Amino acid sequence: MENNNTIEVGEIFTLVDENDEEQEVEVLGALEVDGSSYIAVSFVQEIEESEDEEIDVFFLRVDSDGELGAIESDEEFEKVSQAFEEAMNEEHCCDDPSHNHE
Repeated sequence: MENNNTIEVGEIFTLVDENDEEQEVEVLGALEVDGSSYIAVSFVQEIEESEDEEIDVFFLRVDSDGELGAIESDEEFEKVSQAFEEAMNEEHCCDDPSHNHE
């Protein structure tokens, strides 16, 4: 059976925050770490207003049913954060020595 719950980069969906307010987020990246799927998202409004400034990015775990869940430990967050950072550095690799790619 094919999984139709795949979340695509560029997809926009609505999350409900801790204040029960709806927030639109856009998927910036998707990655698998230690057998679990994760997505990196940011608020659509922040992306639209950023004009090349840094935006806040947060990570969500995607279970096999396509349900989203929070990352529950600092260790898990560090692993996922590092994996996304490495993937972004590879994708945006450049030879400019003024750019810090650590």
